[in-house]
Amino acid sequence: MPKFSYTARDVSGKKIVGLEEASSQDELINRLQIKKLIVLNIEQASEERGAEFKFVGQTPTKLKFKHNAIRGEDLVVFCRQLATLLGAAVTILKSLDTISQQVASRKLHFLIRDLMKSMEAGLSFHEALAKHPKYFTDLWIDLVETGEASGNLAGVLNRLASYLERDAAFRSKIISSLIYPIILLTAAVGALLFLTIKIIPTFADLFKGFNVDLPPLTLALLQLSNFIKAYLLLIVGLLIAAFFALRAYVKTKDGRMIFEQIKFSIPVFGEFYRALIVERFSSGMSTLIESGVPILYSLEITEHSVNNSIMAGILHRVKDDVREGKSLSQTLEKSGFFEPMVIQMIAVGEEVGDLPQMFKRINTFYQEYTETFLTRFTAMFEPIMLIFMGLVIGIMVVGMFMPVFQIATISGG
Repeated sequence: MPKFSYTARDVSGKKIVGLEEASSQDELINRLQIKKLIVLNIEQASEERGAEFKFVGQTPTKLKFKHNAIRGEDLVVFCRQLATLLGAAVTILKSLDTISQQVASRKLHFLIRDLMKSMEAGLSFHEALAKHPKYFTDLWIDLVETGEASGNLAGVLNRLASYLERDAAFRSKIISSLIYPIILLTAAVGALLFLTIKIIPTFADLFKGFNVDLPPLTLALLQLSNFIKAYLLLIVGLLIAAFFALRAYVKTKDGRMIFEQIKFSIPVFGEFYRALIVERFSSGMSTLIESGVPILYSLEITEHSVNNSIMAGILHRVKDDVREGKSLSQTLEKSGFFEPMVIQMIAVGEEVGDLPQMFKRINTFYQEYTETFLTRFTAMFEPIMLIFMGLVIGIMVVGMFMPVFQIATISGG
C-alpha cells in the first residue's frame, strides 16, 4: 500500500506533518477530515524523500494575462474557484497553484504565489490573507479563520463567494442605472458651453453694427458669455482644486462625518443613501452569522466593513449593549437609524433562532427598493433634463433674437 506525506492543521491552528499508508489520496483526505484536520497538502512519498516532502509550486513560464490590476471580479472568481476545488477535496496549496495558472490578472497571479509561500512557511490561510489588507478585507480574513477553525473552509468560502457575487451584481446595477443620467448631464453642460462660447459671441459681433440699445436679457447673456470666455480655464482650475480639497477634507474624521450627515439630510436621496447602508449591513451580517461567526464578532467585522462612519458608530454602541446582555433588536431600535420593519424582522429572527434568514430577507427588500428607486429616478431624470435644457435654450434664443426684432421694427417704421 502506498505511503502519502501530508501537511495539515488541527482546529487550534497547529501545523501537523505526517506520513501514512492509504489506498489513495482521497481515502487519506477523508480519514484526516474525519479527525477534523484541515489538509494543506498531500502527495505520494517516495522512499528517498519519505516524510521530508515539501510542496513547491511550479510557476508556468508562459501565462497570458488579460490585465495587470486586481479587480473586484478577479477576487470573486478566485473565491468561487477556491471554494469549488476545496469542496472537491483538493488540498488548499494545490488549489491555489491551479488557480494561479488560470487567473486573468498578473498581480493576482503573483499574490496567490505569495499566499502559497506564506503557507509553506507555516502561516495559516487567514494569516497569509492578512498580509494583503489592500485586497482582502476583515470580512475575508475572519470568515476564512472561522472556516479553518470549524473544518468547513469550503462551505464558508462558498458563502463568501455568494456574498461577493451578490455585492458585485448589486453595485453593477447601481452603476448601470447612473450611466445614462451622467451622459445626459454631460451632454447638456457641453451644449450650454458651446452656445455660450461660440454662438452668443457671433450675435454680439452682429449687434455692434447697429446703433440700438440692447434689452437687459441680451446684455446679461453677452456679459455671461464674455465672463466664461475670459475665465474658463480659471473656473475649471478652481473647480478641480475645490474637488480635491473637498475630497481631502472628507477623508478626515470630522469631514467625513459632516459629509455623511449632509447626504442623509438631502430630501429623497437621503433615504436612498440610508437604504444602501442598511443593505450592506444586512448582507454582511447574514453571511457572517450563517458562516458560524458569533454575533458580537459579526458586529465588529461589519462595523469596519460597512464604509460609513455614522453607521460604524451605531454598530460600536450596539456591540457594547449586546455584550451587556441586551437583545440585538432592542439596541438597534434605540439607535433610531433603522425602520420599524427592520427591527421587527430582527426581533422575530432572535425569537425563532433564525437571524441569518431574517437578515437575508431584509437585504432582499432593500436591494429591490434601491433598484426600484434608481429605475424611477432614471425615468424621471430624462424629461426633467429635457425641460431644463428647453428653458435655458429658450431663454438664450429669446435674448439673442430680441434685438433682431427690435432692429426689424425700427427699420420697418
